[in-house]
Amino acid sequence: MASFAIARPPLPTLAGLKDALRSLGVQAGAAAGLFAACAAAVVLLLGPGGSARPIRIHLGPIFEHAPTGWREALGPASLTWLSEDVIQLSATPPGATSAPSAASPPAVLASGGLAQAPIPGLFAPGPAGPLPIIAQDGRTPFQAYARPFTSNGRPKVALVIGGLGLNARATQAAIVNLPPQITLSFSPYAEGLQGWIDLARAHGHEVLLETPMEPLDYPEDDPGPYTLTAGAPGPETAKKLDWILSRATGYFALTNYLGSRFLSDAKSYESFMGAVRGRGLGFIDDGAAAQRGGGAPRASAERVIDDELTQPAIDQELLRLEASALQRGQAMGAGFAYPVTLEKVAQWAQGVEQRGYQLAPASALAVSR
Repeated sequence: MASFAIARPPLPTLAGLKDALRSLGVQAGAAAGLFAACAAAVVLLLGPGGSARPIRIHLGPIFEHAPTGWREALGPASLTWLSEDVIQLSATPPGATSAPSAASPPAVLASGGLAQAPIPGLFAPGPAGPLPIIAQDGRTPFQAYARPFTSNGRPKVALVIGGLGLNARATQAAIVNLPPQITLSFSPYAEGLQGWIDLARAHGHEVLLETPMEPLDYPEDDPGPYTLTAGAPGPETAKKLDWILSRATGYFALTNYLGSRFLSDAKSYESFMGAVRGRGLGFIDDGAAAQRGGGAPRASAERVIDDELTQPAIDQELLRLEASALQRGQAMGAGFAYPVTLEKVAQWAQGVEQRGYQLAPASALAVSR
């Protein structure tokens, strides 16, 4: 898989933005338009599709110097994305060490989004960015970054949509159009990965990070340069995994990308799960490791809903998923971010709870085994 970087114009400085806002001699509506454009430019340049490493700017000073009446002039519809919960980011670089906070931030913000990552005490510097760690008080990234869930006693249905981050249009559609209970899974090779994860969490989605693993027909089917291969020396696997894990922060668990050979190799799997446990993460697989444990929070999808890429076939798989949940009390499916999959899942999710089920994040089905 290849990733592509797009050349971008020089970024405006915060001082320049503030000076421009101070000097505006127009009415609040025009001033609000310029202010929104400036803030949007920063988000677009530094968010999804931006640098592969996390780059964050504190935007509080811009809000402080915004022209009077800018919120009213924009109107409520335009403000849904322009909230400080979403774009006001920590002044602490993600790669810096930090002591655990005395009080954990709320898991779900007033806006409905999830707390921004990284949460203090749950990361340490890694080769490509922050690495997840267990906090000194015992909190784990799984606990901190999973979407909170309370069962209402109905059969639980979970769905993971994967392959995100490589196609901007599909990724945006999944984040914005799917309900927040649906878990989103991102490729470690995605450009602007941290920006996409931040956006997904701001919309309430918990996030998985995909781990490329060796399939049976490797290298004909090659998951990329950081593929975990069966039988590889321990230091080689650890080095690749550290790079994958440090690509971004805010994920509660890993998931496999391919991996039929790697997951069938007992020694390789045990080594991988040792790293997962040691970092306080979970492992959610697409069904390829359904019979395996590992001592960390685990769940396996029982159906891939878009193996046959037609609308009727996807509809049938979703109905089978509901039937399985009704029979066993819970069920999880997996799908890929194909346009037809996103369209059918969005339609299905609108009525699933009216049919007597509870839509649940994947983390709610995970148990240590």
